[in-house]
Amino acid sequence: MKKHPLVEIRLEEVLEEITRRGEISVGDVARKLSVKLSTVQQKLRPLLREGLVCFGNQGRTIALNPDFGCVVGIDLGASHLHFALANFRGEILNEFTEKIHPEDGPKKLIAQIKKGIRSQADAVTRKRLSKNLRRAIKKKTQHAFTVRGIAIGVPSPVNPVSGIVSLANNLPGWKNIHLARALEKQFRVPVVIENDANMAAIGEHWRGVARGAKNFVFIALGTGIGAGVFVDGKLVRGRTGSAGELFRMNVEWQRWNEDFGDIGYFETHVSGMGIATAGRKLLSPPAAGQSGNLAVERDAYFVFDAMRQGNLLARTALEKVFTMLGVGIANIVAVLDPDMIVLGGGVVKGAPELLLATLDRVVRRIQKEITPPIKISALEDKAQTYGAVFSALAGAQKACLRRMA
Repeated sequence: MKKHPLVEIRLEEVLEEITRRGEISVGDVARKLSVKLSTVQQKLRPLLREGLVCFGNQGRTIALNPDFGCVVGIDLGASHLHFALANFRGEILNEFTEKIHPEDGPKKLIAQIKKGIRSQADAVTRKRLSKNLRRAIKKKTQHAFTVRGIAIGVPSPVNPVSGIVSLANNLPGWKNIHLARALEKQFRVPVVIENDANMAAIGEHWRGVARGAKNFVFIALGTGIGAGVFVDGKLVRGRTGSAGELFRMNVEWQRWNEDFGDIGYFETHVSGMGIATAGRKLLSPPAAGQSGNLAVERDAYFVFDAMRQGNLLARTALEKVFTMLGVGIANIVAVLDPDMIVLGGGVVKGAPELLLATLDRVVRRIQKEITPPIKISALEDKAQTYGAVFSALAGAQKACLRRMA
């Protein structure tokens, strides 16, 4: 019989394993955490009493209790807000997307975020519910829709100590904003703020192609560019929360002394904004500035449309951007040697075949022996949403455990 060492595990570890696996046998939890079955059973007792977990499959498995409450996960981009209401098992029940006007500044955008959260929190009594949510309400008790936690991914580094949004360079005025404090004051629940690419990486690790991968890099290629880095199964945030901020990279040493402003060298070229800027120089795009909306002006859709219509200038512009991205990825591989690279974001959907072919050629040329698989996110534009739901669950669980202590 295998002897287990005397290992002390925390309730958080048990909950995290159950959250990651969904529904799992108690024995599998013990094996995953390398402890005795009786140790896990002992840890489960207070969680069962509190109602955080419940038995399933006729008592053979354990899972989060979906009736314990709800969480709200939010994806804040440079052009949109996406809200998702999920039960305590992480199953999305209701979601919607809104356009934003980043030029209006932080105050109005925070008010829009609060309004969206209230809309989700009040979803039970609203008449314009989705069929899935109405069906869920009929099955569950009233307290099942108490909001227990909120999490939001933001296009900025987030200080890992203070939780302050340091600099959202694609959202004018978003510098040193204490978003978590504003939301906690309003809603009186735990609020988790995380960099958007980090949040997407968390989502991929939970529900996407990186499930089970210990070392991977998620690259978010949208209006801007960023990355979430997992090493030994843990998210790497860095000293200031800026780990993975690829927009700061430079791949031309001759330009080391140039000032690229808050956007940085890499994002100037390798991003939706960079593609849009290049396209406006080469093509005849829709007139810029007509709407007065920065999000519209930064949209690279017209370059991809032109390429699909056979425009060689558009294809050349995209190949140049994808080649620069390939050089950047090759540099990341040299430093981290990851199990895989995962690509997500709106730009990835524009020309996925050309993107993957270019990256494969460039990275293999530079890193012949250690090129990892390069994959497109299976979650597409939901990676950040799933990451936010997972983070909101984690925040709510920690708050519950603190009350139990």
